[in-house]
Amino acid sequence: MRLKIGLIGAALMLFAAGGVNAEDVDCDNAETQTDMTSCAQARYDEADKGLNAQYKQTRAAMATIDEDLDGDMKGAEQALLKAQRAWINYRDAQCENYGFQARGGTMEPMLVAGCLADLTDLRTKELKVLADGMGQ
Repeated sequence: MRLKIGLIGAALMLFAAGGVNAEDVDCDNAETQTDMTSCAQARYDEADKGLNAQYKQTRAAMATIDEDLDGDMKGAEQALLKAQRAWINYRDAQCENYGFQARGGTMEPMLVAGCLADLTDLRTKELKVLADGMGQ
């Protein structure tokens, strides 16, 4: 929760400082901290969209597995839900910790957003492998 509040606060500061968003910046050549942070946040936003799309596909694959199992053998979808919730807690805590490299500085939100993007991309790949292994 603190992480989300911190990212929201950082985003508000960015907008108050000049309304910068990644669409207005060449993220391959970002030079200011504000631009780099905006680009890292945009990268995380895209990674999160990809994760959500893949999670839906993987969850559908798990539900299909459950349909083919009898009574007490079911649980694939529930296991995925439990794993995803634990992963979100891990990701958020890991990235909050990663941000301590620049605690309180203008670089901290960029580090956190970059970490969130990286770990989210990795999780999306894991979920894809899982769904593909289930024949989806």
